[in-house]
Amino acid sequence: MNSFGEAIYQSWNVDRGVFALLILTACVYVRGWRRLHRQSIQRFGVGRLFCFFAGLTVIFLAIASPLDAFASLLLIVHMTQHLLLTMVAPPLILLGSPYLPLLRGLPPKVLKHGAGPFLAWPALQRFGRFLTHPVVCWSTFVLATVFWHLPVFYELALRSEFWHKVEHLCFFLFAILFWWPVIQPEPVGIRWPRWTIILYLFLADLQNTALSAFLCFSERVIYPIYNSVPRISRLTALEDQIGAGALMWFFGSLAYLIPAGLLTIVMLSSAHAVQPSSGFTHSRNVPLRLTRPKVWDLLSTPLVGAVLRWRNFRRVAQAIMFLLAMVVIADGFFGHQMGSMNLAGVLPWTHWRGLVVITMLVAGNFFCMACPFMFARDLGRLVLPARWNWHRRLRSKWIAVVLLVLYLWAYESFDLWDSPWWTAWIMVGYFVASFVIDGLFKGASFCKYVCPIGQFNFVQSLVSPLEVRVRDSDRCRTCTTYDCIRGNSTHRGCELRLFQPKKEGNMDCTFCLDCVHACPHNNVGIMAFVPAGQLTHDRYRSSLGRFSQRPDIAILILLLVFGAFVNAAGMLKPVVTWEETLQAGFNLSSPRSIEIILFILALLVLPLILAVLCGMLSRILGRIRVGWRELICSFAGAFVPLGFSMWVAHFGFHLLTGGYAIVPVTLRAAGDLGISYFGAPDWSWLSLVPSLDWLLSLQLLLLDLGFLLTLYTGWRIAKGYRAHGKAAFGLFMPWASLAIGLYIIGIWIFFQPMQMRGMMAH
Repeated sequence: MNSFGEAIYQSWNVDRGVFALLILTACVYVRGWRRLHRQSIQRFGVGRLFCFFAGLTVIFLAIASPLDAFASLLLIVHMTQHLLLTMVAPPLILLGSPYLPLLRGLPPKVLKHGAGPFLAWPALQRFGRFLTHPVVCWSTFVLATVFWHLPVFYELALRSEFWHKVEHLCFFLFAILFWWPVIQPEPVGIRWPRWTIILYLFLADLQNTALSAFLCFSERVIYPIYNSVPRISRLTALEDQIGAGALMWFFGSLAYLIPAGLLTIVMLSSAHAVQPSSGFTHSRNVPLRLTRPKVWDLLSTPLVGAVLRWRNFRRVAQAIMFLLAMVVIADGFFGHQMGSMNLAGVLPWTHWRGLVVITMLVAGNFFCMACPFMFARDLGRLVLPARWNWHRRLRSKWIAVVLLVLYLWAYESFDLWDSPWWTAWIMVGYFVASFVIDGLFKGASFCKYVCPIGQFNFVQSLVSPLEVRVRDSDRCRTCTTYDCIRGNSTHRGCELRLFQPKKEGNMDCTFCLDCVHACPHNNVGIMAFVPAGQLTHDRYRSSLGRFSQRPDIAILILLLVFGAFVNAAGMLKPVVTWEETLQAGFNLSSPRSIEIILFILALLVLPLILAVLCGMLSRILGRIRVGWRELICSFAGAFVPLGFSMWVAHFGFHLLTGGYAIVPVTLRAAGDLGISYFGAPDWSWLSLVPSLDWLLSLQLLLLDLGFLLTLYTGWRIAKGYRAHGKAAFGLFMPWASLAIGLYIIGIWIFFQPMQMRGMMAH
């Protein structure tokens, strides 16, 4: 045995008293569990026995294994020990419902004359109810966590074996209290509404994030004792502290957010079980008919609604965006060619993208409404005949998929964000394409089948809270003109052929509001709905059919989801360094070959392999006869929230850190035109990075919400196949595993140094 292995072996420190207590507890539990198991197999199955024993095992490993010996030398090890005692062992113990088994496992005389009367004491019961109140449980756990992480008490625990044991006992006992309202072990009744426990867990995650961030971003060693102990690894004391903070941040957040997500799924599933998700009601004397609840309508608001309903609003918005696009193109061709000093390098890549995703997050696809390329489209209709129909075989998303792949590749390989000249040419290409395509073909063929920006907006707006939709479905039943899609003498109908009574979700909807103006009954509005709610079912969608039968839409969604992570990772310093290492290793003169290979693997090959694997495993584990291709098409939509959260966090980062760069860039462009009224630009702004300590927490929160919404959507899709119990779980698990993998990658990306858009130093 080598010296390291011998050190590990000799570091086991089994406290005989603690070990005897664990063994005695296990024996009492088994004795009581066997009696209860014979009476009720369903309530006290083997799973409860396994959870309880797993909890005891985790406790033993935390306090007796080498973790305890090395805790005084490495903060990462000590943090692992704390996580086991607070996040792993207590939930497992409580999942074993220990109260009744431990009572029934006691000798009858002890239970009758000792424990029984004591537990029946009214004062003790009142104290127990007070102690297990959610406010008390949350507060005591948070206070204990913060208390023992204060430097004076933390170092006291490391220097004194007695206080170290007290620290671990506090962590474990207060963690038992914390998890008690969440798990509610039998025979505990429900004290608070279950939805409050979701907030309870989110608040706990906030304090975990704050404490973790304090450890990660502190520029000094918080616990000086680690500066004086022998270093048994290559990590410095500060690197050890950062690693411990990251460990606490990641695994702590998972421990809080996964139960919150499961509770959300259970609650929403229960709600839909009471009210069928199909939207139909039926009684003995009333015929079956489609009904929709009354929801908030943006167009009904006094000021904003009036502006949006104004017939010329869209044209005015497009005119403003068109003039802005002309300015950007001109500066891209003739202005300074450093991206951070040119409007074409700052406005499209920093401001426009950030504002687009933030707008979709809070409202909907309003940027398509104000699209400047529609000016060129309408001009093309005046010059060209616009009489042909788009070829039937091309009525899909495959052209847009190919264009998106080319764009994402060119973006990384040619640094489009740092090339004003190329940016200007791309914008010109957009204007020409929209002019020619919609000038020759009927309808909105460019928007629906070609435009990559439009496809990005369509997919991401599937999780937007607003949707263009009918107000009252019953009124549509009596309509005979169908002006919303056909149009009339004064207003054109929906060019994208979305029939409002059968429209589901925001896919292919440009928020043009033509249907709103054309409807003679004033029955179409911008309605508020649960984000991603339309992804949980597979009903027929006007002009789109069923998502489960649209592989092109599934590939488009997966491309944008994986593209979000690839696009963000491409700007990380560790990734760039790795690419340079590969380039040097293969003795290549240009990094583009490496970039192309990695791009194909990360954006095309890997997603395809993972999707096929998940589809096949889902089919096998779910025990259904549906083909794996249909399962891929169905479950792809569940990943939209996760991908969207990554896009928002990524683009929002650049907008918040480099958004103010527009001031000196605008002054430079104005100066080139001879306008010097506002003074000369101050380029020192471009080298400044604002202090946004809260930004990482916001990014992680967005990713957390996207991850939970993806899990919920995937679970609802699995339940939509009428799968129950283990079958539904098996159907769902491969896709949940893929979501967890992407979530972990996203966490890693956020903790890496990222290049700044709109800054002098990229």
